[in-house]
Amino acid sequence: MTRVWKWNRPVTVREVLEDLQRERPLAYTTVMTVLDNLHQKGWVRRESEGRAYRYEAVSTRAAYSAALMNDAWSQSDNPAAALVAFFGMMSDEQRHALRDAVRMVQGPETPEPAPGESPGAAAEGAGR
Repeated sequence: MTRVWKWNRPVTVREVLEDLQRERPLAYTTVMTVLDNLHQKGWVRRESEGRAYRYEAVSTRAAYSAALMNDAWSQSDNPAAALVAFFGMMSDEQRHALRDAVRMVQGPETPEPAPGESPGAAAEGAGR
């Protein structure tokens, strides 16, 4: 899957084989079997091209990673504790990325109204 995600385009068994053989010898049938298994599991779709297939990822690597994290988190008997433990394992860079992601999902923040101010007044002042 790493090769399919990296190239972000439909690939043939031969292309994947040639790239993998730079690291270690592999048989064509081994790569073909793995790609067929990935197809059977629904991770890649394939389209016939002559006597071969072109394989393409069904999902992005980011979406796959998110699904793994969600699956692990949802299986916890204490999701809040699991999140705290997970956040504790993160590097500063990962925590910054998490903050950025939360901001993207939540959208722009509106300022809190000052004590005694009506809720709409703070938003009106922000647009000036």
